[in-house]
Amino acid sequence: MMEITSAEFVISNTDIEKCPPPTKPEFAFIGRSNVGKSSLINMLTGRKDLAKTSSTPGKTQTINHFLINKNWYLVDLPGYGYASVSKETKGKWSDMIASYFEKRENLYCTFVLIDSRLDPQAIDMDFIHRLGAQGIPLALVLTKTDKIKQSELTRSRSKIEKRLLEQWEELPPLFVSSAEKKSGRSAILDFIDKAIQANPIK
Repeated sequence: MMEITSAEFVISNTDIEKCPPPTKPEFAFIGRSNVGKSSLINMLTGRKDLAKTSSTPGKTQTINHFLINKNWYLVDLPGYGYASVSKETKGKWSDMIASYFEKRENLYCTFVLIDSRLDPQAIDMDFIHRLGAQGIPLALVLTKTDKIKQSELTRSRSKIEKRLLEQWEELPPLFVSSAEKKSGRSAILDFIDKAIQANPIK
C-alpha cells in the first residue's frame, strides 16, 4: 500500500487557469454536500485537519489542491446538492466544476462519494452518468458505512449497482469506507498507486 509521507496544501481557487501546472497525476474527490468528503480526505492522508470539516453543508466552495508525497495531487472539489447558498452561487460552482473536468488533462480519476445510508439519490446518479458520458474516469466511494449494519451496506451497494447497470455496460470501481473506522483507506490508496504506476506522466 502507498504510504503518505507528506501532504501539503498548494492552492485554493475558483479559476481553472490558476490550478497547478498539469505535470503530476491528479485525483479528485466530489460528492453531495454533507457526504463526509473532508473526513474521508483527512482519513486517507492521515492528517486531522488537511481538509476543513464542517457540520454546515457546502463548506468547500473552491477547488483545493493538495500535493501528496510530492508526487500527485489530491483535489477537493465543491460538493453538489443541498448547500444553503444562492442559485447564483450554485451556478458558479457548477460552471467551475464543469470547466475543471473539461480542462484538467492530468486528471486520472474522480472519486464520487455516496452516502451508504441512503437509497440511490437522483442527484448522485445524474452526476455519475454525466461524468460517464464525458468519458471521465471515475470510481465510487460509499461513505459513513460505520453507521449501518453489514446487511444494510450490502443492500445499499446492490441498489446502486443495479441502478447503474440500467445504463452502464460495466460498473466503475466501488470502494466501501468509513472515516471513523479508517476502513477503505488501503484499498483507495492502492488503487491510486496502481493508476500512477500504470500511466506515469512523462
